[in-house]
Amino acid sequence: MSLATVDSTFAPAIAVRPAPVTAAAAPAPAAPAPSAPRIRAVPEGTEARGFVLYVGIDEAKAAADGTDLGRIVEALKQLTAELAPSAETYAAVALAPAGAGGRDVDVVRLALQDPAAIAKHRHVATVDEDEDRAASGVVVDISRKRLVLDNQTVALTYKEFELLQYLVLREGRTIERAELITSLWAGADEDEVPNERTIDVHVRRLRAKLGRYEDIVRTVRGVGYRFDRHADVSIRHASAPSPDLF
Repeated sequence: MSLATVDSTFAPAIAVRPAPVTAAAAPAPAAPAPSAPRIRAVPEGTEARGFVLYVGIDEAKAAADGTDLGRIVEALKQLTAELAPSAETYAAVALAPAGAGGRDVDVVRLALQDPAAIAKHRHVATVDEDEDRAASGVVVDISRKRLVLDNQTVALTYKEFELLQYLVLREGRTIERAELITSLWAGADEDEVPNERTIDVHVRRLRAKLGRYEDIVRTVRGVGYRFDRHADVSIRHASAPSPDLF
């Protein structure tokens, strides 16, 4: 994109006769322009360790442009490697329910928990404490990363909530244990990646904390797990579609 465009349509033509230049009259070399002062992008006492580039485009738009999300990601990774070979890259794709609408880049920012985007949409997704106290049953508040049962907040570990969130945002679909491992432990060290039996342990602990509502996380024998919504279950997830690893 050009930073400036000169439109000469209405500019009068002016003929200028160059003056003869003698050796004595030759202009002196221009002094180098002073370098612009460096502007810190981070507060004093901190250091920049990288950046996030939010790219908003869905699969249909990418296909219409003659590409796909995977090729875009690989191209950006390759460009980064050419500009800074020592840089490390990590890509994630943001998922949202089909037909959810909204600007693609906003969905990406919300999915990846951009604080500015969350604050902008808080009036849509944030539930007042008074409303929570008035509610009964189960409230899975993904925007705040919390679980409320019968007006009481339940203390879940990070992985327990990530597991619940993964199932909730894929309501009605049976998720295999292998998919849970791949998605929730992506990027973890090899010795930290659980096996399928460990997934069963995580699910049992989650169900224990769900108490009388444990059957919202249903076992599909021989396959995996599925979230089944009940009439007394409320999901607050308008501002935080779950990111899946690309």
